[in-house]
Amino acid sequence: MKRIVFHLDPVSPFVHLAFMRLPEALAGCSVEVEIRPVLFAGLLKALGHKGPAEIEPKRQWTFRHVAWMAQQHGIRLDVPAAHPFNPLPLLRLLWAAGPNRRSCELVLRHVWRGQGADPGDPARLAELSAALAPAEDPSSDVVKTRLRDETDAAIAAGVFGVPSFGCDGRVFWGLDALPMLRAQIEGGDGWLQGPGWDQAGSGQPGIKRG
Repeated sequence: MKRIVFHLDPVSPFVHLAFMRLPEALAGCSVEVEIRPVLFAGLLKALGHKGPAEIEPKRQWTFRHVAWMAQQHGIRLDVPAAHPFNPLPLLRLLWAAGPNRRSCELVLRHVWRGQGADPGDPARLAELSAALAPAEDPSSDVVKTRLRDETDAAIAAGVFGVPSFGCDGRVFWGLDALPMLRAQIEGGDGWLQGPGWDQAGSGQPGIKRG
């Protein structure tokens, strides 16, 4: 059985799509999926990079792209009225409740199947918290530290975006990497099992911007 570490932040629509597609994408594979919520903004800060929703032409393209993909895969996706939003309350709630498939599905539905409502609305957050029944206080220092530590650990493991899937010491990023992840799990892809992986990632940058 292969162990998959699923790094996610509910702020990303690609996380919602990947979460919904994962069971079908890995159907028949012997896997154990460990879900680890991380702060996407923390990854971006560590790498000195802006998120796609912070670059206006890219923001427009991103939401056109995810709307098309959702339609192609038959996945409901309601974009919140304002995006990006602050996902910290949701991430802390996930760690307080225990990040499993049920808790993550409830949180992602709250964001991406909320008919355009504000994910940070206090009344909606209270309803979500009641449904999750967290064992710990989401605002506790213990939970806040866990989220920071997991984000730092993800960065150290080479995670640079969400959704990301860790398997066999390798990181597979994005919804479109699910077939590649499956090939890694099955061990039947000659390129992945040969020198191709290391060779393709060994190129050196030519020009670096200041």
